[in-house]
Amino acid sequence: MNASGDWTVRVLDLDGVEDKAAFMDRCAVALDLPGWFGRNWDALADALGDPGQLPEAAAERGLLLVVTGWRGFARQEPGQWGIAQEIFEQAGAVRVALALGAL
Repeated sequence: MNASGDWTVRVLDLDGVEDKAAFMDRCAVALDLPGWFGRNWDALADALGDPGQLPEAAAERGLLLVVTGWRGFARQEPGQWGIAQEIFEQAGAVRVALALGAL
């Protein structure tokens, strides 16, 4: 990935997200995914693993996805949050950072 630090940065704000559908909607917006994005875990894994599915600048420079407001979703849907974390950990085309405080 990008060794120079010149990343494309996107923020995935999960504040107020209470279910998987809302999580997927926020991912689609934050990552500027195409309208045909399937809004399921496999589709998200594919998007985060394939630079060709990401915005052009992100594919060229590398993408850093900063996840904010995630604690409420993690408490509300711990199983779904666990799946999301696994996908984040395995993302080959994106670096994911969980924000612990306010940005």
